[in-house]
Amino acid sequence: MFLSAFFFTDDRAARAAAAEAALTQVLSLAPNHASGQYLLGYVYMITNRAAEGITKYEHALALDRNLAAAHAMIGNAKYFIGRAEETESHVLEALRLSPRDTDAYRWMNTAGYAKLSLGRDEEAAVWLLRSIDANRNHALSHFILAAAQAHLGRMSEAQAAAKVGLRLNPTFTLRRFRVSAFSDNPTYLARRERFYDGMRKAGLPEE
Repeated sequence: MFLSAFFFTDDRAARAAAAEAALTQVLSLAPNHASGQYLLGYVYMITNRAAEGITKYEHALALDRNLAAAHAMIGNAKYFIGRAEETESHVLEALRLSPRDTDAYRWMNTAGYAKLSLGRDEEAAVWLLRSIDANRNHALSHFILAAAQAHLGRMSEAQAAAKVGLRLNPTFTLRRFRVSAFSDNPTYLARRERFYDGMRKAGLPEE
């Protein structure tokens, strides 16, 4: 699932399909497994079924109201369906429930790219720097930070972030990022153009 989600491979569809098959089997044996419902929601979210993903996340929360990650990923899924304005509140709820969560850096990254998509670049940079402070080894946070800094005109910071990201994930390209869009929602796709433009300015490779 994560190989598919974070641009490490070109065979995203096959990786996601394998994850979905495994999770479907798990849930046939244990339908009330909250984490299983959450993870299946994640697969739905990254395969252009974000609304179905939200339903799975809500099911997971009905089974375990303290599953903080599900709150964060509802915010993530809303970004994919063109409702990025709602993302931050869900991330904040996840952080309220589990402020030291080992996945908190992902949630902060989610808030960061939602802000970037809305043109709130300073707020995006703040969230992304928090994400990196929590885990400096998450390449995507560096790539998105590079775009935010480029839009803010901070080119040296943007280029430095791009270089760190590429050391962590040397396979990343703008082409791979572009073709791996997780939704065909027109609002999401239009707002995503800011990512490409910022990443390009920061010096990230096209191919």
